[in-house]
Amino acid sequence: MIRLERFSISLIYLREDAPEMSAAELEALQDRHMAHNADMHAAGHLLVAGPVLSPQLRGLSIYATDLDETRALAEANPSVQAGRHRVEVYPWLVPSGLIRYDPRPTPRSAAEVEEP
Repeated sequence: MIRLERFSISLIYLREDAPEMSAAELEALQDRHMAHNADMHAAGHLLVAGPVLSPQLRGLSIYATDLDETRALAEANPSVQAGRHRVEVYPWLVPSGLIRYDPRPTPRSAAEVEEP
């Protein structure tokens, strides 16, 4: 018998009614978004997060927190607070031991990222 372990995932979508922002404003917002994710990762709440290359679905995150805490953390994201994105949060079950926290630092800014 395989034991299942519970995680939470959040999907971040571009809002249809997102406010217009200049390139500089978008860049600064992206850096605040990435710093928020890095802080959650450093605290052990966020296991992994990354962009989804889709026009509407913009990102996927996997959390080690329960659904309510995940929702609160995801909605505290500066991009959500600014009205640019909206989030959906779901419980996720996987075989125990497959997903683990890796304490390596994650990027706090787009300037720290090299795309493939």
